[in-house]
Amino acid sequence: MILTLDVRRARKGDCLLLHYGTKTKPTLMLIDGGPSSVYKPQLRPRLDEIRAARGLAAGDSLAVDVIMISHIDDDHIKGILDLTTELSNQQRDGEAQYLTSKTLWHNSFDDLLKTTPKELSDAGFGPAQATAALDAVLGGDEHTAMHVLASVPQGRTLRDDASFLRDKGHGWKVNDLSGGTLILADKKTKARKIDGGVSITVVGPLLPELEELQKEHDEYLRAKKKGDASTAGLLAAYVDGSVSNLSSLVMLVEAEKKRILLTGDARGDKIIKGLKLTGLLGAGANAKLKVNVMKVPHHGSANNVENDFFEKIVADHYVFSGNGEHGNPEREAVEMLLEARPNDSFTMHFTYPIDKIDVERKADWAKEQGKEKKKLAAQKKQLPKPKEFTVVRPNWNASKHSLAALLADDDSDLHKVQVIEGDGEGTLIELLDKIGF
Repeated sequence: MILTLDVRRARKGDCLLLHYGTKTKPTLMLIDGGPSSVYKPQLRPRLDEIRAARGLAAGDSLAVDVIMISHIDDDHIKGILDLTTELSNQQRDGEAQYLTSKTLWHNSFDDLLKTTPKELSDAGFGPAQATAALDAVLGGDEHTAMHVLASVPQGRTLRDDASFLRDKGHGWKVNDLSGGTLILADKKTKARKIDGGVSITVVGPLLPELEELQKEHDEYLRAKKKGDASTAGLLAAYVDGSVSNLSSLVMLVEAEKKRILLTGDARGDKIIKGLKLTGLLGAGANAKLKVNVMKVPHHGSANNVENDFFEKIVADHYVFSGNGEHGNPEREAVEMLLEARPNDSFTMHFTYPIDKIDVERKADWAKEQGKEKKKLAAQKKQLPKPKEFTVVRPNWNASKHSLAALLADDDSDLHKVQVIEGDGEGTLIELLDKIGF
């Protein structure tokens, strides 16, 4: 039996492959594809290696059992869109399919919030209004604006591509894990064995919170029709991460007593809640879940985890995906892990060398510091003055702020670090039989 997590470089995003099944009957799951400039230089070369290992000719299709998009976010979905665009063009040009997939696991925005385009339009949620509202809410935060504006149509495009390929007989059935409906977790959720011999337990998103999100959204639309709500108010809720955090697929994969926890960009407290809801984590204060591999949520953002997250869910291997853009993986998140497990043995896997991550983190630090200075200057001009002023972070200090210094100061031989050194390379975390390529 094979159970291997194949971690690829994905810039600021995620790109993973899960190998399972047996050597004579290998099975493959593709989990997220990173943002732009990831598919061709990082993911496709690995797919070529897999095709070669399986002895496929140029006209043969690589059979993938599952393609999973953890949630609607550009740094997870864009690489998969590049793949489906290539496949759709091959179909239109009469060429053989490079790859086929039995199923697509993906909760689109339209699934999460069952709101029609007409309802959104009637509420003033059009492109122009959205752009203006984003500017008001974000104060020009370009990254977050792009996140909100890009993710929804990308999800729709992916569904359109999947429908086109499915209609042409290439698989791509949507959410077969849940009978074609939303993939989510509730009190009735149990482990489900899929082809290839692994069991999947859906840990998130959580039904009660999705229902609450829909309720709030519907209340907004009613208020908007009456002229009592602003588009900015709705977008603020989306921008602060509620949709992405709530909608992120979280799954526990198991085979022969080995476990991999896939977390997407979910918040740590929601993951713990989902594990308790599904009976995987006990209710007691000292309850723990042992897994072999954990993909650390949201590229190691400190906003998504606390010390107790690493205390309650303990792993042999922690995967931190991210190249330092937007500060991730953050030093604070790694500190939490080290503080939670000072005397335990584990390996931290980073998708880029630590010094290169710190270069990007330092640049992001300066960018955020500049925003804070501008915000503070604007606040000081206000009359009456606000009760609290924005705190401006100090200048970057490598010894205090870099990952390199933190890891160098950790003198425990039990804590190991592995990095992906070059483009097109990856890390294989092999829990059972080795795949051999």
